[in-house]
Amino acid sequence: MRDVTALGDATVLTLVTTVAAGLALTRRRIGTAAFIALTAISGAIADTQLKLAFGRPRPTLTPHLVEVASASFPSGHAMNAAVVYLTLAALLAKGTADRRARAYFLSIGIGLSVVIGVSRVYLGVHYPTDVIGGWLAGAAWAAACWTLASHWHLLGDGGAGPARALPLAAQPA
Repeated sequence: MRDVTALGDATVLTLVTTVAAGLALTRRRIGTAAFIALTAISGAIADTQLKLAFGRPRPTLTPHLVEVASASFPSGHAMNAAVVYLTLAALLAKGTADRRARAYFLSIGIGLSVVIGVSRVYLGVHYPTDVIGGWLAGAAWAAACWTLASHWHLLGDGGAGPARALPLAAQPA
């Protein structure tokens, strides 16, 4: 479970975000790269502000199996994993016409978010409501960023439409 929870750590999420934004830049998708980076960064800031606002202490019912220092609500791992993995899954799904591939991408994003959140409860560092709050806040943040990016035409990079969006690897150079 420590390995699963690490998939929601700031280091891993920063690496995933950097790789995805870097890939977008190599494909000259500047708007998409900006969207990926800004969504992840702003989501992390929102998580920090929510933790400060709620200030909920960590559970003390069981020993913590990992070290934690911040407030408990919302779960930062659950929220930030939802922001990053759902955003990337939605971008990949947007870029393909294949229904099964879209379902696969979205399933992976949702699945990662779920197992990371569950790992936080298993490790004794969150109440289930912390994780549920993190998932809801993360999904809402990702959806809000997606809505704004669509309105500003960032996802098609210059209004070129869906054909210019991800998946980046499947597009000609």
